[in-house]
Amino acid sequence: MTSCQVTEEPLKKVAIFGGTHGNELTGVFLVKHWLENAAEIQRTGLEVQPFIANPRAVEKCARYIDCDLNRIFDIENLSKKMSEDLPYEVRRAQEINQLFGPKGSQDSYDVIFDLHNTTSNMGCTLILEDSTNDFLIQMFHYIKASLAPLPCHVYLTEHPSLKYATTRSVAKYPVGIEVGPQPQAVLRADILDQMRKIIKHALDFIHLFNQGKEYPPCAIEVYKVMEKVDYPRNGSGEIAAVIHPNLQDQDWKPLHPEDPVFLTLDGKIVPLGGDCTVYPVFVNEAAYYEKKEAFAKTTTLTLNAKGIRCSSP
Repeated sequence: MTSCQVTEEPLKKVAIFGGTHGNELTGVFLVKHWLENAAEIQRTGLEVQPFIANPRAVEKCARYIDCDLNRIFDIENLSKKMSEDLPYEVRRAQEINQLFGPKGSQDSYDVIFDLHNTTSNMGCTLILEDSTNDFLIQMFHYIKASLAPLPCHVYLTEHPSLKYATTRSVAKYPVGIEVGPQPQAVLRADILDQMRKIIKHALDFIHLFNQGKEYPPCAIEVYKVMEKVDYPRNGSGEIAAVIHPNLQDQDWKPLHPEDPVFLTLDGKIVPLGGDCTVYPVFVNEAAYYEKKEAFAKTTTLTLNAKGIRCSSP
């Protein structure tokens, strides 16, 4: 083994989560299908478990019941004493941690693919939480190459002030998948097909790795989050401007300091400002109005991964 290659244990347990947010229907639809017929996600020697993460929210076709399930997988919530007084999603997080974890242990699932939809025009998006993870960088490189010429962007959420504990973080290798644009509580055949292909290529990557395929060193371009931008607000805290038409649907496109980002009802244009070009993502995401996020600024960088191979195919 050379210094530019690392060996990894074979992967044994993979989960595919749909319905972490109950009104993001592509993952819900696919997981329910795979629970009835798992043929297309089966791979030799690999346990693949489809799972509805937030069944009560799915039943109500709501993002969540009491709080956002995708924000609460931290030690504090996972260690709270189980009680009916706890928010439903905190109790559900503890159940998920028991089923697929415990988080941070050797017994946890190897990979959790967490399926999401966005109302933003982000296309196929893979969410990476760790810029040093050779295995995930290799996986994302494989998925991107397999989907080409269909674009697939990688969103790096690694930022000390913005990081939160996701549902998928229970696994050793957490993978977030966002596909859009798709309205909440709506299904689109093209979006469903794209998400389905991402899962197919991801499972193929794991299967080939387990069978002994060596992946040489690779590099991918990622968009690393810098900060979240709120809407302009009035003295009462209400939104005072909307996303400018020039920014709407322009996720991943370069945004310069002088470019317009907001527009008031009386026609005033609010430019980006600052002194550098950024790349906006989650532009005008419906679910983020309550989080006071109009869009996220990102910057581009290249991540390099060492070659990987399975230690015991």
